[in-house]
Amino acid sequence: MMNKVQKHAGTSIFLAPYLIFFFTFIIIPVVVAIFLSFTYFNAIEMPTFIGLANYVSVLTQDQVFMQKVLPNTLTFAVIVGPGGYILSFLLAWMLAQISRVPRTILALIIYSPSMTAGIAMAVVWTIIFSGDQTGYLNSLLITMGILFEPIQWLQSPDHLMTIMIVVTLWGSMGVGFLAMLSGVLNINKEIYEAGYIDGIKNRFQEIIYITIPSMKPQMLFGAVMAVVGTFQAGAIGVALSGANPTPQYAGQLMVNHLEDYGFIRYEMGYAAAISVILLLVVYIFSKVAWRLFGEKD
Repeated sequence: MMNKVQKHAGTSIFLAPYLIFFFTFIIIPVVVAIFLSFTYFNAIEMPTFIGLANYVSVLTQDQVFMQKVLPNTLTFAVIVGPGGYILSFLLAWMLAQISRVPRTILALIIYSPSMTAGIAMAVVWTIIFSGDQTGYLNSLLITMGILFEPIQWLQSPDHLMTIMIVVTLWGSMGVGFLAMLSGVLNINKEIYEAGYIDGIKNRFQEIIYITIPSMKPQMLFGAVMAVVGTFQAGAIGVALSGANPTPQYAGQLMVNHLEDYGFIRYEMGYAAAISVILLLVVYIFSKVAWRLFGEKD
């Protein structure tokens, strides 16, 4: 009995630092945000309780949110989330088919953009999409005779969202990609041999019936990371265009809208309501990922 008590005590001691940080930096901020979402708070005066007014305003009176921000966010998420996720899996699977040394080198090359800070990444792409003749893309297209005058790529509502998607996909091969690569490499080769004996005829069937079912934990982790990363990637639009709001709200996502009201207008209660809505959206997408790849009892 004493040994069990000592074992539990030892486990609690080791878990204590994690629990302290988890409650301090996750639970408490979420609870405070939910509380502030029901108040009017301008960061100077004490919060004033106003009930559901912030949520009603977001959903019925904020035309920018409903007509620009929400459609932009859903478009960005639908393309970048599944797109980056599928790309991560395909790259991981292809790398698993080659020998160790080139696989390691290519994995580092693919993973390295995800380690670059968003601002630094934006600087590199800003040079490429610069709106004058010195911008690499404009210079190339003018030299080839495709353009006769430079295009303001990052200030154009017609191009900003596309550029945001390209840049985000370029930097989306992060820990989810590494987890998938590890999952593919750790599948027992005998399973593939048994599969071909049982009737599998090609690589596509091999992926569908053996590879993906054999690495569901890694697929789930990658899906959750893709969801979270997608909804956190909104800062790239502001970094590329140099303004919040972005030009004509063309690249305005929920994260940008939240920062606009919270840190520029100092309407903290309203910003908190937007953050709670964003949290719910992330939770719903994460539950979908869990239903697809989670273990079913």
